[in-house]
Amino acid sequence: MSSIQIECVAKEGYRIGESPVWDEKESALLCVDITGRKVCRWSSVTKQVQAISVDAPVSSVALRKSGDYIITLGTRFAALKWKEQLVTTIAQVDKDKPNNRFNDGKVDPAGRYFAGTMAEEIRPAVLERHQGSLYTLFSDLSVVKHFDQVDISNGLDWSLDHKTFFYIDSLSYSVDAFDYDLQTGKIGNRRSVYRLEKEESIPDGMCIDTEGKLWVACYDGGRVIRLDPETGKRLQTVKLPVDKTTSCCFGGKDYSEMYVTSASDGMDKEWLSRQPQAGGIFKITGLGVKGVPPYPFAG
Repeated sequence: MSSIQIECVAKEGYRIGESPVWDEKESALLCVDITGRKVCRWSSVTKQVQAISVDAPVSSVALRKSGDYIITLGTRFAALKWKEQLVTTIAQVDKDKPNNRFNDGKVDPAGRYFAGTMAEEIRPAVLERHQGSLYTLFSDLSVVKHFDQVDISNGLDWSLDHKTFFYIDSLSYSVDAFDYDLQTGKIGNRRSVYRLEKEESIPDGMCIDTEGKLWVACYDGGRVIRLDPETGKRLQTVKLPVDKTTSCCFGGKDYSEMYVTSASDGMDKEWLSRQPQAGGIFKITGLGVKGVPPYPFAG
């Protein structure tokens, strides 16, 4: 096992950094600052961050087959043209819930964009419960709702054989699995594959590696954990120098680097002085595993 190294590559001080996605074409990491209302792109070549400000909390970003990106913004799915800094609404959800916003989202292996909603937080992880739902935006730009009664719709990914969908509703403190139909995008037969331990705190963003193991960022837990969804066992814990680790993805030339986003919202001056890199983007090398490249939205 090579030695694990952790480096803060972008000390951006994001309020809620989230949704890291590797953009191979740009050799860059995409992410968002939800409450900071911006979509960001860190170049692994120049080591610089570019950011586009938007008009609502922006909670996830994904690649698009036709070029540029797609984002979840407020309660909207929207297209983002990077060079033109142009945002165009595609569809809106939760119209009857003005206090809701989207949270995490990811594109499935067939090019559909799965994303879930939640009520706006009063403070981190404190909110009106059961207000969220999980949705899919199809390539024809139609939207389907899978289920409601969600607290904080969060991490999501798909098994390597595309038969299982993994999903986190943060306040259930569980990583769940569903049967998943690649042809239709339908999900069913929900069950828990891992329950978080107290010191792991709140499960947040998630990704899968090429060995079919899940990596979960633990909000307020200051770590990412590697899980075996078959056995329900935790295989590895990697601790980071910040408590509010929010999400993770693999990237870099061969997808052997892990990128972890973090948050600073809810931290007082004393806490921030102890963790000056809070809200930064971290790169972890030496994990000895690789990730699966992100799928682009087909619409």
